[in-house]
Amino acid sequence: MFRNLWDLFIAFTRASNLGFGGGPSLIPLVKAEAVDRYHWMDNEEFADALAIGNALPGPIATKMAAYIGYKVAGWLGALAATLGTVAPTVIVVVLLGSLIVKYSDSPELKAMLQAVRPVVVVLVAETAYDMGKKAFPSGSTWGIAVVTVALLYLANIHPAFIIVVSMLFGWVVYGRTKKA
Repeated sequence: MFRNLWDLFIAFTRASNLGFGGGPSLIPLVKAEAVDRYHWMDNEEFADALAIGNALPGPIATKMAAYIGYKVAGWLGALAATLGTVAPTVIVVVLLGSLIVKYSDSPELKAMLQAVRPVVVVLVAETAYDMGKKAFPSGSTWGIAVVTVALLYLANIHPAFIIVVSMLFGWVVYGRTKKA
C-alpha cells in the first residue's frame, strides 16, 4: 500500500513539475505515468478520465491526480497524487518566488519558453492522437466532433456548454443502448 502511495506521489510530482504551459501540457505527462509507466489504466480508461475531468470545474491536473489516485489506492491515493501535483510547485514558488519575479522578463527565460512551446504542442497532439483512436469508433462520434468544431469556431459557443450537452446526448443515445 505504501509503495502505491509513493508511486502516485512521485508520478504526479514528475508530471506536474515537467509540464510547461498549464493544464493541457500536463496531460501527456500524466498519460506517460499512468498508462505507459505504471499501467494503472489503459488508453481508453485514460481518455474517459480526461473526459470526466474536463466536464468538471477546476484545474485538470488536480482532477486527474485525484481520480487516478483514488482508482489506484482509494482516498489515500487521491491525497498522495494530489499532493504530488500541488506540493512541490507550492514549495518552489514560496522558496523561489522572488527569483521568479526578478527574472520573469529576462530574454533568456523568454527564449527557453519559446523553444519549449513547440514541444508541448507536439506532446499534446500525440496524446490527442492516441486518445482519438479510441474516441472515434463510429460515424456518430465523428459527427459529434464535427458539430463540436462548428459550435466552437463558427458559433462561438462556450466549451462548458458543449461538454454538458454532449454528456446528455451520450446518456440519451449511447446509455440506453448498453442497458440491454
